[in-house]
Amino acid sequence: MRLAVLKERADSETRVAATPETVKKLIGLGLTVAVESGAGSGSSIADADFQAAGAEIAADSAATLKDANIVFSVQMPAADIRAEIPRGALLVCISGANGNPDLVKALAEAGIDGAAMELLPRITRAQSMDVLSSQANLAGYRAVIESATAFARGFPMMMTAAGTVPPARVFVIGAGVAGLQAIATARRLGAIVSATDVRPAAKQEIASLGATYVGVDDEESAKQTGAYAKEMSEEFKRKQAELMDSTIAKNDIVITTALVMGRKAPVIVSAKQVEGMKAGSVVVDIAAEAGGNCALTVPGEKTVTPNGVTILGWRNWAGRIAVASSSLYARNLLTFLSTFWDKKEKTLALPADDDIVKGVMLTRGGAVVHPNFLPKQAA
Repeated sequence: MRLAVLKERADSETRVAATPETVKKLIGLGLTVAVESGAGSGSSIADADFQAAGAEIAADSAATLKDANIVFSVQMPAADIRAEIPRGALLVCISGANGNPDLVKALAEAGIDGAAMELLPRITRAQSMDVLSSQANLAGYRAVIESATAFARGFPMMMTAAGTVPPARVFVIGAGVAGLQAIATARRLGAIVSATDVRPAAKQEIASLGATYVGVDDEESAKQTGAYAKEMSEEFKRKQAELMDSTIAKNDIVITTALVMGRKAPVIVSAKQVEGMKAGSVVVDIAAEAGGNCALTVPGEKTVTPNGVTILGWRNWAGRIAVASSSLYARNLLTFLSTFWDKKEKTLALPADDDIVKGVMLTRGGAVVHPNFLPKQAA
């Protein structure tokens, strides 16, 4: 079987779906691996490194995809690239299907079996394949590092003969994987850290990292028990906004990580709240890709407000630490493939009744199979 690794073409995408380490292991399974030339350039992986691992280097997407049975990609390839994928091939990537349901129909019509890794179920056996967690972890780390660069004072308290520099105060909104890593990184750098989340379970996790919990505790928040936050009522948002007013004004750096799966990111930090921050403060919006948690975020841009607050709204935060994020993403995909690989027959077996397969498969055999995307009358 032939596995193709595509070069990413989306703006700001620096990651790659395989590394020399995973190429060797894929070949060890009995696969032939073709890597598009330049695929690893954004992650400091040269074509020669892939070639040394045993991969064929293909000149372009058409040559890479020729006769491919399996295709690895980070993001969903554009329509013109998908048109080069052979019918019946398995495409494994972060699909973005929740925000583009027409895409699923297009995959089915093209005869591509689509596996959306962002839809992986949150079960124990799937943890080592969880692309959202591996990438969010690095995004949370990178957000703090970039906030430290943008902040003109420093994170730890520094006592010198000339006087004392006070520690930075960091407030993290959202204590999922990215938020918890942001808390841990800010603490390691010596900041005074506080954090909030709508899920009560997060209170203990925040405290365990040495941060102070700030939040609205009521009946509605008590119902937030899942891995991802659900949309909150207007009343809850009002209470939250009141708490945010006083909390944000006290902090030097605000890092926002709040996402609702499949929906636009909730706006939590208002323009008024940013106006209340001190000059030189920084807002880092990890949710910028989904519209942003800050009302003044410009996705993909760094902006400075009239009152001197820097807002970092970069897209693809994991891609800003590409070597590490590519390494983890490639291992996620390798684990997924290995889990369903028949070593004796040297082929891929994806049982339709397996929980992981049911969770990620969008299309199969020219048909839409994921229940979230079936036509309503057929659901």
